[in-house]
Amino acid sequence: MRAVEIIEKKRDGLELTQPEIEFFVQGYALGDIPDYQASAWAMAVLLNGMSAEETTFLTLAMADSGEKLDLSGVVDIAVDKHSSGGVGDKTSIAVVPLVRACGLPVGKMSGRGLGFSGGTLDKLESIPGFRTDLTKDEFLSQLGSLGMVLSGQSVDLAPADGKLYALRDVTGTVQSIPLIASSIMSKKIAAGAQAILLDVKTGNGAFMTTLEEARKLASLMVSIGALSGRSVTAILSDMNQPLGEAVGNALEMKEAIHTLMGRGPADFVEHCLEITGQMLVLGHRADTIAEGRKMAEGALETGSGLEYLKKLVEAQGGDVAVVDHPDRLAEAPIKAVIEAPQSGYVHEVNARQVGETAVVLGAGRSKKGDEIDPAVGISVMVKVGDRVEDGQPLFVVHAREESTLSYARSRLSGATKIFDKACEPLPLFYGLVNSD
Repeated sequence: MRAVEIIEKKRDGLELTQPEIEFFVQGYALGDIPDYQASAWAMAVLLNGMSAEETTFLTLAMADSGEKLDLSGVVDIAVDKHSSGGVGDKTSIAVVPLVRACGLPVGKMSGRGLGFSGGTLDKLESIPGFRTDLTKDEFLSQLGSLGMVLSGQSVDLAPADGKLYALRDVTGTVQSIPLIASSIMSKKIAAGAQAILLDVKTGNGAFMTTLEEARKLASLMVSIGALSGRSVTAILSDMNQPLGEAVGNALEMKEAIHTLMGRGPADFVEHCLEITGQMLVLGHRADTIAEGRKMAEGALETGSGLEYLKKLVEAQGGDVAVVDHPDRLAEAPIKAVIEAPQSGYVHEVNARQVGETAVVLGAGRSKKGDEIDPAVGISVMVKVGDRVEDGQPLFVVHAREESTLSYARSRLSGATKIFDKACEPLPLFYGLVNSD
């Protein structure tokens, strides 16, 4: 078997076999297949696509390229959750304790933010002392004792994917849906979860900007799950405007805590309840989504979700007092209100512009390795469909320096559109994709 023959086969639009894909992935991971051949192959995949079976073979080959976790000896079933990223998406911080409070273990490895999409680890690290660098043994031990863990990638999961992703980033092949789907699912399968809930975002603040693209990606990942023996459900959610009010690490951490206290923004609370309900059904703790939502609502009302967040923070070395007193989280020295220039109805709150502005303030990274300022960010005070009056606050900017505040004022002034005519609120969700 030769790499060039596999490249030519995919170039000609033919379907690759499992041995061919395994040969190529293993060869690239070991360095036997050079970057220029992998680049040619990735471009052929981008142009000609892959079937669900091919994409599953690719996913499993990448998952098998490194270490794999086996959670079955620790818990009866573990459900993982993955979000395709967004602005103000602090969902995991609230959902993981809620799901655990409802009796379902959650072993989750999360990532850091890059670009305008925020990362769960950066938000958690706004809590003084919170450790996200758990070892494999610490990850498994905490999952067994507490039934929940939320950390960074502690083992060498799917190294072939990491190598291929870096190559795609510089060869114009990031947009390939089969390569995106296999990248996400290979890490989830290697992490050991038996069931996976995918939150696939769509809109101007998402990687998949159109609903058609998002549905196609979701369908492919669900197919991969079915073909690889995992139970997978994907929910299609809106990212045309920020989720909740807070955008920025300490701000989002505070909002997640307030949500578990019963004081969260309505859209974020609804999002968390839906995600929790879906995960409880996947984990066989609820028979229906309605039942799962009711369980989640109970965990909010009784405060048991908040108690499990405290246990998570304590187990991973964080200052538990912050959960009781979220105002102790870092705050920016400069706060400035951006007001509505006219009365009318809000037709747009552009998530991407808000997210990119937060990055310039210091809340995100333009490239890997950039330092994060946990205190800075943006509070979004309006939603699409709201009626606003001239001078009403649209945003509150939390800045470290006057120079970045000036940029934020300029950038955010164009992030909203206000017209005289009323408009409908944006939906939170656009549907569900599962194996049924």
